[in-house]
Amino acid sequence: MLKVKTLNNISDKGLAHLPGDLFSVGDDIEDPDAILLRSFKMHDMELPTSLKAVGRAGAGVNNIPVEKMSKLGIPVFNAPGANANAVKELVIAALLLAARNICQAWDYTRNLEGEDAELHKQVEAGKKQYAGFELPGRTLGVVGLGAIGRYVANAALELGMKVIGFDPGITVEGAWQLSADVKKAGSIEELLRNVDFVTFHVPLIDATRDMINADSIKIMRDGATILNFAREGIVNDQAVVDAIKDGKIHAYVCDFPSNILKGQDRVIALPHLGASTGEAEENCAVMVAEQVKDFLLHGNIKNSVNFPEVNSPQETEYRVVIANDNVPKMLGSISNVMADAGLNIHDMVNKSRGDLAYTVVDCDSQIPDDVVAKLSQIEGVLSVRVI
Repeated sequence: MLKVKTLNNISDKGLAHLPGDLFSVGDDIEDPDAILLRSFKMHDMELPTSLKAVGRAGAGVNNIPVEKMSKLGIPVFNAPGANANAVKELVIAALLLAARNICQAWDYTRNLEGEDAELHKQVEAGKKQYAGFELPGRTLGVVGLGAIGRYVANAALELGMKVIGFDPGITVEGAWQLSADVKKAGSIEELLRNVDFVTFHVPLIDATRDMINADSIKIMRDGATILNFAREGIVNDQAVVDAIKDGKIHAYVCDFPSNILKGQDRVIALPHLGASTGEAEENCAVMVAEQVKDFLLHGNIKNSVNFPEVNSPQETEYRVVIANDNVPKMLGSISNVMADAGLNIHDMVNKSRGDLAYTVVDCDSQIPDDVVAKLSQIEGVLSVRVI
């Protein structure tokens, strides 16, 4: 029986993909083979020695010590694209909230006092200060053209907007899913100079931290609007607040409230609602549960943030999977250990990703424990597991 520990509430629809005859699942599981989580912060958590995989029911993995997992040979799975529609819809809502001054106008009307006749007079007298503008013909800049960024870009085109995208790491597959009407910027600076709105869909790394700051705001169009539904820290809160007060920036809509932003005019800070829909939570849970199940049962890897993708149909009853440093002569060392034990290799697949590699070996006979021990002793091998 394989054991899976949940560190957050995971959708029942996702957990249903871990059948009870094969998996024991719960928040009180000890010595788990895998961990499933959403927002739980694992950085200070003592990792069980039994752990073989971590599944994040979402896209970002900032709450997981990925580097530490890599050194232990543990793949970290996520669910890219499973919450893309939910975030896309919130970004489109944010565009409209900012363009039509909806939150400020609503706040105005909910604080009106007096009889209806008096309210009507106040409405007519005050509505001019909340006049907005329409989206068709305006230009949206999309930084990051992954699953969410592509959804946002394509939806904005449907609203009649012009779209400029920037993502130096876009894949061929990703490009095929992006409308040909999205113009490509050669740099973030080029994008910022030419947009009325900018939205971010990138992870928080050194290259993206404070991507919007006092200097980058200077090159933006006057009256531009900034949206951030990606990660806190990509936009410098103080710089944006100062720019709004100076009249340079029209509005800032984000999913990451702070004391700097709280109570500021033309700032709409939501309580991290990006993927907070029942559908998104179910989609993420189903995707990550399936990936963890396939890894534990068959050794395959899909949508791991630290290990290469490996999809190898199992051709024999006897399979061993090996996580190792991506160094020369590793395959030869693995093959020699098996040959010395009289094992015939039916099929071998090896994939690498950066400093890490992953090897799947199907044999024609059972793999003895002493062979597993010898494989584990090879310099550079991080983990060995018989399926």
